[in-house]
Amino acid sequence: MTVREQTEITEVGILSNYACTSVDENNTKRVRYEKKCPYRTEFQRDRDRILHCNSFRRLKRKTQVFLSPVGDHYRTRLTHTLEVSQIARTISRGMRMNEDLTEAIALGHDLGHSPFGHCGEAVLNEICPHGFKHYLQSVRVVESLEKKGEGLNLTFAVRDGIKCHTNQVAATREGNIVRLADTIAYINHDIEDSIRAGILRPEDLPADCVKTLGNTKTKRITSLIASVIEHGAYEIDFAPHIRKAHDDLKSFMFEKVYTNPAAKQEESKAELLLKKLYSYFIEHTAKLPDEYRNIMKKTDADRAVCDYISGMSDEYAVDLYTELFVPKFWK
Repeated sequence: MTVREQTEITEVGILSNYACTSVDENNTKRVRYEKKCPYRTEFQRDRDRILHCNSFRRLKRKTQVFLSPVGDHYRTRLTHTLEVSQIARTISRGMRMNEDLTEAIALGHDLGHSPFGHCGEAVLNEICPHGFKHYLQSVRVVESLEKKGEGLNLTFAVRDGIKCHTNQVAATREGNIVRLADTIAYINHDIEDSIRAGILRPEDLPADCVKTLGNTKTKRITSLIASVIEHGAYEIDFAPHIRKAHDDLKSFMFEKVYTNPAAKQEESKAELLLKKLYSYFIEHTAKLPDEYRNIMKKTDADRAVCDYISGMSDEYAVDLYTELFVPKFWK
């Protein structure tokens, strides 16, 4: 018996009846057949593929809320992803769900996010005829863009969880855990970053939310995680009174931070930069890297240019813009 087979037997013995095990043929199905690994389950393999892919490494230089913040303690898209993974794993373990599947979905959920955060997403959605949603682009990354067009050939359950992490019900409870872990993570770490940036003060937070969830980031996250675990495995959600406090806090953050001119003052420049890059490569498709010219041959220029730009880090996009449009001094 292989190590993988022993792990699969252990899963069936200890996980909840609602969990997605690694022997579930429908959820572990891949687009292309692959021989099973003797040591890792299918979901463990998916997790490792995501961790080692190029798109995952680029997350370290992609905006979370504040555009390319100066300071080591502000979140980036990568640190957000790691915090989502930790929260999702804690919930999954507490509910006896499949922690490996949960981790793989969490680590891959934002792989397709554009440079400059949701500002970049809105710009690409506006100018690309195909539209642009980061959760769909994350699926496109793992299916079609990584490994020079081969994709990562992930299991159905991981791809479905990535696709549904924003506002849809996933096919597995592990996928729905990641959807909640994502919002638990970003609301609370964005509060911390906003306080650090001087946009919020702790006393600005809604009193009812603080009373229900706690007056520190740790207490709020603990309250939210505990509520999901205790609410039950049949429906992955918060208890009703915790759901109300969570939603009220989320609405507060959209009003006071996510649309705050102080936090968004550089976004108009980012919009201009992305639109200029997009127009340039639509007009000069020969300048696209080879892999994106191949995409253009299979689809069209808009699809190829959108894929190229959405994969850029903030820093790479700025450097490329500078190279293309800012005159260099003669030396």
